[in-house]
Amino acid sequence: PTVTRLFAGVAVFTVGMGGLAEAAGRALGEDEPVLGALVLTSTFPNTGNYGIPLSAFAFGALGRSTAVLFIVAQSVLMYTLGVYVAARGTAGSVLDAVTRVVRLPLVYAVAAAAAVRVGDLAPPTDTAVMETIRLTGDAAIPVMLLLLGIQLSNSGGGTPVARTAPASALKLLVAPALAAAVALAVGLTGTVGRVFVLECAMPAAVTPLMLTIEFGTDDAGTDGLAADYVSTTILVTTLASLVTLTALIALLQTGLV
Repeated sequence: PTVTRLFAGVAVFTVGMGGLAEAAGRALGEDEPVLGALVLTSTFPNTGNYGIPLSAFAFGALGRSTAVLFIVAQSVLMYTLGVYVAARGTAGSVLDAVTRVVRLPLVYAVAAAAAVRVGDLAPPTDTAVMETIRLTGDAAIPVMLLLLGIQLSNSGGGTPVARTAPASALKLLVAPALAAAVALAVGLTGTVGRVFVLECAMPAAVTPLMLTIEFGTDDAGTDGLAADYVSTTILVTTLASLVTLTALIALLQTGLV
């Protein structure tokens, strides 16, 4: 039941945050592809290489396991809803954007992994196959960080920090408040509920940058502005999170939230 509530909470938070970001972007007069970039950076937190160790630091083994489950649920949404948001600005139609989502293998891989898990078909962890999978997974984070560094070095200051302020505020200030409300609504209490709020309050994830570059590109090269927006927001929110997350962890550990 707790896992079901956690997955439901991630889904509700993601859809709710995406809706708030969409409304805020349109109210500010942003158009595609920057509108999609604002939605992606506001909606999807860095729950992996940042969120998992921080949750473990703040809440121990239960914090780590909760964070891992959180990222599983978020990954499915990121590679479905996130891909749609990234692709809609350059896709010829809604159907074309949805088609790009259906072509991605990740959702099918998650379903296959669940089947393997339920059927107890996975090879022993010390086999060559599992070691290869582990090494491939370990390489993902450095590759994404390298991509972020390359994008920041090539941006040339294309997106002013002030323009990313709405996305940064949504990510670091609005997201934890919404997460607390969602946690209460779906019945996430105790340590699991606190880790849920903490994970939602993480800075913008790196994956949206990859999605923007991959799916937000058209023949005119209009992805450059969106990619600059995403990379700048990632940098700003990551630096600012040193303050916001410190305050949030202190608040969560008091038990007031």
